[in-house]
Amino acid sequence: MGTSVLSLRIDGELLERLRDHAAKRGMSVQDYVVRTLIRDDFDERFQTAVEETEKFYGVNGVT
Repeated sequence: MGTSVLSLRIDGELLERLRDHAAKRGMSVQDYVVRTLIRDDFDERFQTAVEETEKFYGVNGVT
């Protein structure tokens, strides 16, 4: 899997908040944002998998 560059224009206040969050975790802003995006992507994929499972088995599950 290769890497790509994503350039963002963000508000100065948001950047400061990102810096604070990243610093609390000992991370760079770039690493913090990437990890946040990865976590959000996982959450979406997991939720989709749960929904598909519920459709397959029915909302109440197997009884």
